[in-house]
Amino acid sequence: MSNNTTHTSIKPLANADYSSEPAPVLGTALQFIMAIACGVFVANIYYNQPLLELLQQGFPQDVNLINLAPTATQLGFACGLFLLVPLGDKINRRKLILWQAAALCVALVCLAMAPNVVMIIVASVAVGVTGCVVQQIVPFAAELAKPERRGQVVGTVMSGVLCGILLGRAVGGFTGDHWGWRATFWMGAVASALVWLLLFFTLPHHQPRSKQSYLSLMKSLVSLWSEEPLLRKATYIQATLFASFIGLWTILALRLHDAFHLGADVAGLMGIVGAVGILMAPLVGRIADCRGPYKVIGLGCLIMVLSFVVLGVWGSITGLVVGIIVMDLGEQSALVSNQHVIYALRPEARSRLNTLFMTGMFIGGALGSWGSSVAWRVGGWPMASLLGGAFTLLGLAIHCFSLRKAK
Repeated sequence: MSNNTTHTSIKPLANADYSSEPAPVLGTALQFIMAIACGVFVANIYYNQPLLELLQQGFPQDVNLINLAPTATQLGFACGLFLLVPLGDKINRRKLILWQAAALCVALVCLAMAPNVVMIIVASVAVGVTGCVVQQIVPFAAELAKPERRGQVVGTVMSGVLCGILLGRAVGGFTGDHWGWRATFWMGAVASALVWLLLFFTLPHHQPRSKQSYLSLMKSLVSLWSEEPLLRKATYIQATLFASFIGLWTILALRLHDAFHLGADVAGLMGIVGAVGILMAPLVGRIADCRGPYKVIGLGCLIMVLSFVVLGVWGSITGLVVGIIVMDLGEQSALVSNQHVIYALRPEARSRLNTLFMTGMFIGGALGSWGSSVAWRVGGWPMASLLGGAFTLLGLAIHCFSLRKAK
C-alpha cells in the first residue's frame, strides 16, 4: 500500500473499501461473550500483583525470587503478544483462541498447585504467554463486525479487557486475603474453563486470509511498520496515553496511604471506580463509527489532559475519584478509536497490526510505570501528576501534528 493511499484513510472510515471482507456473523450476544472472555482471561495476568505479600509469607526463604513472579508474568505476556498473536492471520482464529485458552487453564492449575518458587515463576511465565489470548479475540471481533459498527464492537470487547486489568487486582486481593493465594489461581482456572466452554459453543469458524509461513509473518512486521504511517501514529499516541494511565495506577496505593491513610484494599477498589469510565467504551465506539475516529482520538487526549489537571489540583479523595473516572474515559476513548483506525488498514493483517500496536502501547506503559515511580520519589504526587499530564500533552501534540500534516 502506498503512502498516498494510506493517507487518504485519514477521512472517516465509512469511506474505506471493505469489499473484500467476509460477511459479518457477529451478534450482540457474541460481542458480550467475547468481552467477558477478555476480562476473565486478562485478569489472570494481574492476580499475582496484590498477592505478592502473601506469596512472600508463603515462601519466606525465597523472598527475592518470589518477587520476580509479577515481572515473569508480564514478560511472558510480552513474549506471547509478539510471538503468538501474529498467528491469528495464518491459523483459524477459533481454533487458535480455544487452544490458547485451554493452555491458560492448564497454566493456572499448575500455578495453583506449584510446590516451590521455581515452579511458581515458570507457571507465571506460562500464564503470561497464554494470557495474551485476549489479543487474539479483539482483532477477531473487528474481523466479524460490520464496517459501520466496528468502533462500537471494538469498544465493547476492549471494555472487557480494561475492566479485567482494573478489577483483576481487586478480585485477586480479596480472594487471597480470605482464602489464600492458591485459591485465587484456582478461581481463575475455573472461571477461564467456564469461559472456554462459552467460546467453544459460540465462536464461529474463520478461514485465515494469509497463507504465509510463520517466518514470513514475523518478517512482515517490519514492512507493516514502515509502510503504514497511520499505524505508527496510532501506536505513538496510545503509548503516551497508556504511559500516563499505568503511571497513575502504579503509584495510586502510595498516594492513598500518604495523603488519606488508606490501605491497598482501597487501591484495589479504585479499579471499580475506574471501570465506570471504561464502560462508556461502546458509546465512544458508536461516535467513532458516525463521526470518524480522529475527532474521538483528539477528544480522548483532551479529556486525559483535563483529568491530570483535576488530579494535580483537586487534592481531596473526591477529586481523586473524579480524576480517575475522567482519565479512564479518555484513555478508553482514544484506545477504541485508534484500534478502529488500524483494523481498517489491512484486513488480511489485523493480528500483526494488533501485535505492533499493543507492543508499542505496553512499552509506553512500562516507561510510564518507571517514570511515575521516579517522579514520586523526587517530587511526590505533584511531580507524578505533572509527568502524567506531560505524557498526555505529548499524545495530543502528535495527534494534532499528524492531522495538520495530512491536510
